[in-house]
Amino acid sequence: MICWTDAHNHLQDARLGDLEPVITQMKLAGVGRCVVNATCEEDWQSVENLAASQGDFILPAFGIHPWQAHRATAGWEDRLKSLLVEHPQASIGEIGLDQWISKPSLEIQRAVFIDHLRLARELHRPVTIHCLKAWGALFDCFAEISPPSSFLMHSFGGSIETARRLIPLGAFFSFSGHFLHSRKAAILEVFRKLPQDRILLETDAPDMLPPAEITTHPLTGNYNHPANLPAIGQALATALGMRPEELARLTYENATRCFFPVKKTA
Repeated sequence: MICWTDAHNHLQDARLGDLEPVITQMKLAGVGRCVVNATCEEDWQSVENLAASQGDFILPAFGIHPWQAHRATAGWEDRLKSLLVEHPQASIGEIGLDQWISKPSLEIQRAVFIDHLRLARELHRPVTIHCLKAWGALFDCFAEISPPSSFLMHSFGGSIETARRLIPLGAFFSFSGHFLHSRKAAILEVFRKLPQDRILLETDAPDMLPPAEITTHPLTGNYNHPANLPAIGQALATALGMRPEELARLTYENATRCFFPVKKTA
């Protein structure tokens, strides 16, 4: 069976319901591992518990989503550092900047994002970045503090010109099933132009639902089941002129390089 990697989801989200059948269906569909991203401090324990219960199937990521930046409590950085030290395989995510929303303010988001970047560089951890309508602010932050040696631009919806600025910094780019909607054709074209060694796949489950004809595992409430990943991968493989097994192998290797970068020695 082809083994797929989901580079970004939120299995801890209550909208997915009972996780035991969800994870069973993921594995039966061909998902071999996934990165589960926290979005707020309250998520950290749930993500930690999931990773502990699923072994190598789940790679945990701990962080504070830009939509939740205003809810960060005093001392969160120290608590996050302790959690990351306890889990050396964990990355930092989901973090970032979002100007599609008006609150919390970009100023609040930026302060929390910068603190995540500092911690990532200190502990040599990759990060998963959410960036929506905030590319100028993102590059301003990177001018203040460089990103870690590898980072994922999750559900990347930027231009190829933006991607080419990010690639030398260590960026990888994940493709979600939502981009298979016809109105997102321009994003699919960007992924055709990206270096193939920087492409990953994700579901962002329970969000970013693919088109109905791609969805193999429907959920009530129009939520995205993470077992839809293989169908998303097969559709992207067709668009890139690749065999599904080639894309599965490529994205597995790319995810390994992104989330387990070789640490530089002095």
